[in-house]
Amino acid sequence: MPELPEVETIARSLARRVTGDRIESVWIGDKPEPLKSSAGEIASLLEGAQIAGVRRAGKHLVIDLASPASPRGAGRGSARAEAKKGQWIVHLGMTGSVLVSDPAEHVEKHTHLIARLASGRELRFVDPRRFGRLAVVREAFSAPGNEPLEIGLESFAALFRKRKTPIKSALLNQKLLSGVGNIYADEALARAGIRPRRRAASLRRAELKKLHASLKSVLKQAIRAGGSSISDYVDADGQRGFFQFQHRVYGREGQLCRVCKTSVKRIVIAGRSAHYCPRCQK
Repeated sequence: MPELPEVETIARSLARRVTGDRIESVWIGDKPEPLKSSAGEIASLLEGAQIAGVRRAGKHLVIDLASPASPRGAGRGSARAEAKKGQWIVHLGMTGSVLVSDPAEHVEKHTHLIARLASGRELRFVDPRRFGRLAVVREAFSAPGNEPLEIGLESFAALFRKRKTPIKSALLNQKLLSGVGNIYADEALARAGIRPRRRAASLRRAELKKLHASLKSVLKQAIRAGGSSISDYVDADGQRGFFQFQHRVYGREGQLCRVCKTSVKRIVIAGRSAHYCPRCQK
């Protein structure tokens, strides 16, 4: 499933490509699973809207929509900025992607929405496994947990006090930190030298400080590398990320630790895999 760096990469790519463009029409497929809002609600809000910006909130893409400004000379208010119309929320699920495409390009079998733009291009939502979700809202959307790239040390440390769950599970709790998933929880713990099964409440302040710094660092490095392309992930231009080549532990079971050459181990915690180096992580 795309995590914070992958969604951030897609958001930045889309923002560069489509901000300011206008959605002329919308085609929505007949599969009900991806639709968290009804097809009618989605089409009603999207059609005719101008894309005011694209950003990330946790693991969600937020496409800000505005009513197009009045034509120049149309009377009072013609010079005002566009009025806010709502937001198009996209959760990519496990295999979802949002692509900027030429209308002449082949439409993939598992395409569930096509937004035709005034520029002549199309925004396509493709999701083979249909775990992704599409919704529209008129109020401001926000992710449920703290933003990992913005949270300060004191607030970060407070999240784990008295929590008896393994630190890996706590990092995956979207009500605590929004956007962190399996890959970057493993990689942050590896860089902080902390085993994933450690109880969150057992971490000393020095360890929490190191984990706080490691999590931010690994997320920023992954964003610079365009994310991790493990299976289906591509950005809005269809390009794969490269951070998978910098993974220290995730997906490297049985391979040698890049630091100490000890074999990387894999365990299961609360039904989720966790990878770690038994020598470097305590």
